Amino acid sequence: MLKILSHRTYRHLFAAQVIALIGTGLATVALGLLAFDLAGENAGMVLGTALAIKMIAYVGVAPVAAAFADRLPRRTMLVALDLVRAAVALLLPFVSQIWEVYVLIFVLQAASAAFTPTFQATIPDVLPLEKDYTKALSLSRLAYDMESLVSPMLAAALLTVIGFHDLFAGTVVGFVASAALVVSVVLPAHPAPQHRGIYERTTRGLRIYLATPRLRGLLAISAAVAAAGSMVFVNTVVIVQAGMGLSQSAVALALASFGAGSMVAALALPQLLEKLADRTAMLGGIGLMITGLFAGVFVVGNASLMVLWFVLGVGYSTAQTPSGRLLRRSAHPEDRPALFAAQFALSHVCWLLFYPLAGWLGTRFGMPASFLVLGSAGGMALVFAVMVWPNRDPEVMEHEHPGLPSDHAHGAIATGHGVRHSHPFVVDDLHTRWPDLRR
Repeated sequence: MLKILSHRTYRHLFAAQVIALIGTGLATVALGLLAFDLAGENAGMVLGTALAIKMIAYVGVAPVAAAFADRLPRRTMLVALDLVRAAVALLLPFVSQIWEVYVLIFVLQAASAAFTPTFQATIPDVLPLEKDYTKALSLSRLAYDMESLVSPMLAAALLTVIGFHDLFAGTVVGFVASAALVVSVVLPAHPAPQHRGIYERTTRGLRIYLATPRLRGLLAISAAVAAAGSMVFVNTVVIVQAGMGLSQSAVALALASFGAGSMVAALALPQLLEKLADRTAMLGGIGLMITGLFAGVFVVGNASLMVLWFVLGVGYSTAQTPSGRLLRRSAHPEDRPALFAAQFALSHVCWLLFYPLAGWLGTRFGMPASFLVLGSAGGMALVFAVMVWPNRDPEVMEHEHPGLPSDHAHGAIATGHGVRHSHPFVVDDLHTRWPDLRR
């Protein structure tokens, strides 16, 4: 897998991603301490509101940013957004009012909502071979998992010698270093954009997404991932400390077990996906997570919870990591930023739904009920994914263009109704409806 890092442009982009992630992780720790410093015992409410603002920015800004992404040079846009994020991190230590935190968090997350899909859509152009791109997806998943382990430990070590306000300096350094690494490479140029209105550009990714069966299946998979993931991220501390009476270090170990399972799956996926179809692997990952949620009813001790969280981590990575492959093969290069933005926004809608649901269920009805309800929600999402994503999902499909003149540039075999031919099929201006594969 690491051989892919011999590609200079990708190596620099991957390093930019890792450094920015570590900086973001430091900011997450510092933000929690800042909230407590400003709000005391109401810090939880401040952080909850900040997370809600983050999700709203992700859902609302990503499609709009994608509408303008193809109008700007990619490198310029990515560097500018990194510098905006660095400027916000530079200002955070100086806030004295809670509303100032909310404003800066919205600006920070709005910049991230524009940066992340654009960055993700650039990688398939840098690595056009699917085998290489699959390795890049696994490395990206490993980077996210490693950040969740490394950033808290690094923050804890730094806090022994500096104050929490100084952690934001690490975030600034991370974003500036990320910008410098992006500047150091030449990125593939955008294909020449067609002239479209703002509404069409803003909604184009969503329309392509919902018209593509495999992506409707991906949305259902994203919902199932959010259902299971919310149980882990929201309720681990309650299960371990309130339910089992254990320490904060036990909470960290449980979350580390989840991360370890995710990392193991990410390492195995490049070889696994050479033997299994994306659909099989992703549905299998969801099935593993759903089984784990129902098994959670029977968890009685820390050891069994660690094993369960490891299994959920394996399913989490297996279900999520191949999603970039689906997006890559479902759009022309010029439409990829809009499609990645649509996935970014829709997947965060799922998290916005299940985060509060997991917390409310655990508080109101207890953990066994939470496991059962979220497991049932994941099960319904799995059934929906199986229904809308056909098992037969070829990339090249034979299809007709009724009414298209036989001498049209897109034509191939003239028929009585237009033209009929085969090629890698994606939804675009000439292909607005998915072919009926039952014919």
